[in-house]
Amino acid sequence: MTKATLPPFTPLVDSLPASVPFVGPEALERMHERAFLARIGANESVFGPSPLAIEAMQAEAKGVWQYGDPENFELKQALAKKHGITADHIAIGEGIDGLLGYLVRLFVEAGVHVVTTDGAYPTFNYHVTGFGGHLHKVSFKDDREDPAALLDKANEVGARIIYLSNPNNPMGSTNPARIIEDLADNLPPQTLLCLDEAYADFLDAAQMPDIAPDHPQIIRMRTFSKAYGMAGARIGYAITHTELATAFHKIRNHFGMSRISQAGALAALDDTGYLAAIRTKVGRALSDIAAIAVENGLAPLASATNFLAIDCGGDGRRAAKVMQSLISQGIFVRMPGTAPQNRCIRITAGTPEDCKHLAACLPKALAAAKQN
Repeated sequence: MTKATLPPFTPLVDSLPASVPFVGPEALERMHERAFLARIGANESVFGPSPLAIEAMQAEAKGVWQYGDPENFELKQALAKKHGITADHIAIGEGIDGLLGYLVRLFVEAGVHVVTTDGAYPTFNYHVTGFGGHLHKVSFKDDREDPAALLDKANEVGARIIYLSNPNNPMGSTNPARIIEDLADNLPPQTLLCLDEAYADFLDAAQMPDIAPDHPQIIRMRTFSKAYGMAGARIGYAITHTELATAFHKIRNHFGMSRISQAGALAALDDTGYLAAIRTKVGRALSDIAAIAVENGLAPLASATNFLAIDCGGDGRRAAKVMQSLISQGIFVRMPGTAPQNRCIRITAGTPEDCKHLAACLPKALAAAKQN
């Protein structure tokens, strides 16, 4: 009898590393064999979701034996009302990460060129390489994404997609609305702009670019993971041309959104007062973190998000030592992965207790970085 063997993977899969874009805090806790004192590294909202959302999700739990509505009908209607558009302009998926995977599947195959920023959100790159796309990267300019450089590179290589996050992760920077609008007006033919606006809820409406939802070359992505405090529920949505929104139905996981997640998102949208309160709490927390950084001789960068990038006053090696020391002390933070942005560590807005732990541990981390 022939010995059973695993069928061969595709050549593309064989060529890829078995890795994930991020090492999760849970993996670090297992490594250090203890829970974090302060979980302020993943840009989650430590303040949690609206009490109305929690109540709605708890009530829906009894019906979790049922699949969620595969059309996400009520949620799409509510989102359309929020943005003053029709539901046909909206696609919903399992967080922006899930939507990025679907988007790349729609447009990218072996040999297709895609442009992004070196050091920007790595999950997008993960999807592009997973479908055989050819990534081209440009550099940050003054710690901001550089729309002009992205556009130049897209013209040079004939890119199918430009990926731009605004506000940006991991630096917290943002480009003015007029700059994004200018990029939208000058896209090459056959190039789609994927505008990741995960942190848009921390900006005022006037700060957002004015882009018609019917623009055939733009897709804007939003999430309930940040300001709404529902990262674990995995709820993302895209605003785009109706033809592209419809195309998602060809490939998406139609039962990917649970009933509990849909109910929570609907309730969160209704609680506008809670969202305003979260913005106030985040602003206060970032001010506290900035003050802690300055007291220790470090320089916080301006941020339009729920986190701060803090310049550690050296290169990536110094920042990595500071980060590792903080982690070893029970403070979960992260840092950018490419130079010169990797001179920074990145700290998410935390509770007053989180900030107290940070204030106590940061001087020790800086001292440890000097010794090594």
